[in-house]
Amino acid sequence: MPQDTPMTQRLVELAQVFARLGGLAFGGPAAHIALIQKEVVEERQWLSAAEFLDLMGATNLIPGPNSTEMAILVGLRRAGGAGLVVAGVCFILPAALITTLIAWGYRELGTLPQVAPLLVGIQPVTVMLIVQAGWRLGQKAVKSRLLLGVGLGVILLAILGVGEVLALLAGGILGVLVRRPPQPAQGAWWPGLGLPLVMTATPVPEIPPSLGLLGLFFLKVGAVLFGGGYLLVAFIENDLVNGYGWLTQQQLLDAIAVGQFTPGPVLSTASFIGFQISGWSGAAVSTVAIFLPSFFFVLLLNPILVWFRRTPWTGAFLDGLNVGAVALIGVVAVRLGWQIGVTPFAVSLWQGVWVVGIGILSGILLFWKRVSAPWLIGLGAILGVLGYGLGVINPTLS
Repeated sequence: MPQDTPMTQRLVELAQVFARLGGLAFGGPAAHIALIQKEVVEERQWLSAAEFLDLMGATNLIPGPNSTEMAILVGLRRAGGAGLVVAGVCFILPAALITTLIAWGYRELGTLPQVAPLLVGIQPVTVMLIVQAGWRLGQKAVKSRLLLGVGLGVILLAILGVGEVLALLAGGILGVLVRRPPQPAQGAWWPGLGLPLVMTATPVPEIPPSLGLLGLFFLKVGAVLFGGGYLLVAFIENDLVNGYGWLTQQQLLDAIAVGQFTPGPVLSTASFIGFQISGWSGAAVSTVAIFLPSFFFVLLLNPILVWFRRTPWTGAFLDGLNVGAVALIGVVAVRLGWQIGVTPFAVSLWQGVWVVGIGILSGILLFWKRVSAPWLIGLGAILGVLGYGLGVINPTLS
């Protein structure tokens, strides 16, 4: 594409490319980035392959959804600040609208017996998707035994009730500390794990939902979301489910499933959750709040991203953050897996066996056959309906 292409034409092209990707790109962040690479490098030649790789590496250094930040970065490189806004909004908006419409249907129909079996079948699949995400990210993040120790420390903090933001921060600090050369007192950092516990292990008071608090919650999440979209689950479970009590565990699992089988950014899950809590306005506020930090991070930090990773101490801090994010994903997977695996047995032995069997089958297909998430969720829904038809599942008692 010639460099003298008029700005208006550049913006129109950005809107066309990223609106199409936002409405049709299934498969999660890795698949989204592959599709973006095909569009902007191979077909349109807006960037060279080397430039694209640099941008892809840069998105790993800042919080937020990587594929969305890639869209924003491409827009910034292609058409400046206006391109940043156009590319980002066009990539996010289709998924947010689709997810919000599904959220409306869910709220209208989700409690009916004919819909409930689908949800019972989808929930164990969702847990396995979280497990697989944590495993995949962990293989990249845990680069040494010391970083494994950092991850275990963050798990301990989470179990003892430390908030996710402070637990992540502790992971980053520990990442810096364990990078130091061996010293006689090298193990002294482990006792430091307990320092913030007294200050942070306090429950969040239950208060009525409000758009202001909902927006602040998702703004916080968008500003510290290292480790991919699945870390969102940890924040939601801690604050919106266990803290404020605005959401149930089942709604959380169903929200994750919706984020998996809809196109575009996985964080459009926020639109679904916002709708369940505060309707259409809640969906709008949640969507804007969770994605807004990514625009500012890309705009403000893009000039120093490469330097940040190459500086040893800041690189170690990022390593610790990444390991901490994986640890929190693992904690959530265990909690939700325990609930999904144990609760059905309280209804009946056969329902418990059926639900656990769905989880095991989806895990086999996911880890060994690498079946994509939308197909697995569809399979879970079919098996849920089949179990209901055979009289094995009674979702009204779940």
